[in-house]
Amino acid sequence: MAISQEQFDLAKVDPKLANIVYHDWESESYDQKWSISYDQRCVDYARNCFDHAVPRAIQGVDLAQAKVIELGSGTGFFLLNLMQSGIGGTGIVTDLSSGMVSVAVRNGKNLDLNVSGLVADAEHLPFADSSVDLVVGHAVLHHVPDLDALFAEVNRVLRPGGRFVFCGEPTQKGDVIARALSRLTWWTSTRMTRLPMLAEKWALPEHELTASSREAALESVVDIHTFDPDQLARVALRNGSIDVSTVTEELTASWFGWPVRTFEASVRADALGWGWANFAFGTWKRLESLDRNLLSKIVPDEYFYNVCITGVAP
Repeated sequence: MAISQEQFDLAKVDPKLANIVYHDWESESYDQKWSISYDQRCVDYARNCFDHAVPRAIQGVDLAQAKVIELGSGTGFFLLNLMQSGIGGTGIVTDLSSGMVSVAVRNGKNLDLNVSGLVADAEHLPFADSSVDLVVGHAVLHHVPDLDALFAEVNRVLRPGGRFVFCGEPTQKGDVIARALSRLTWWTSTRMTRLPMLAEKWALPEHELTASSREAALESVVDIHTFDPDQLARVALRNGSIDVSTVTEELTASWFGWPVRTFEASVRADALGWGWANFAFGTWKRLESLDRNLLSKIVPDEYFYNVCITGVAP
């Protein structure tokens, strides 16, 4: 979807409009851009995130029959893969972007899941009090201007004892490292691929580089927050949540993953094949296992890239 200059200029000073414009623009290509799928690879990833935040021994509710809503669903990555893993009998995807909601609903139908969609603001949810068993989200909190309003709404729509689980949120320290590595990778790869012996196979066309620059400008507007895990927990607690806890993930995996994602975005789509994809995912998976099983025991959590938070409605 093309963005007019007027839309672009308005979005640069309005985070909510930027979220709509940016994610409408990205909706049809988002899954490809972020290597999102609905096969076992991403089913396992989504469920592992959920189980990392909420160990199975304390998950409590009958998850297979739960009514679940996802906030900031994008194309449905988190909820649809969780449903395939056995979490949720009924799902509702919500997002400010109508384009993202349309793609998420389409993805859900293609998977034969009981999923509907609503264009909705996470600060003002269109659901009745105590009407939902579970609220989930992945990489959504850092886009929402008023987190107090979000958590107040989450507690309002959850039934007493219902749970929320948000994963994939950037930490303050982890984000600094990831963005520095991404900038260095982009600078290096876009210059190297202009060399005569590499340009024909690797270099992005000029119009794609221009689009990427506009995209990066909007990303700086839609990415509002980074988090200290303890401070994020306090936001949930002061809005009424109980049994709040946080966990972190991805240390070395993020040091590898962000440069890889940036490199992939900086070269022609047909320049990389399945061999690269298998190498990238296999390496990331081994590093993520190292982070979770060893480094999480010895490195302070605020240095990891992602924080997950869960809590219960009173």
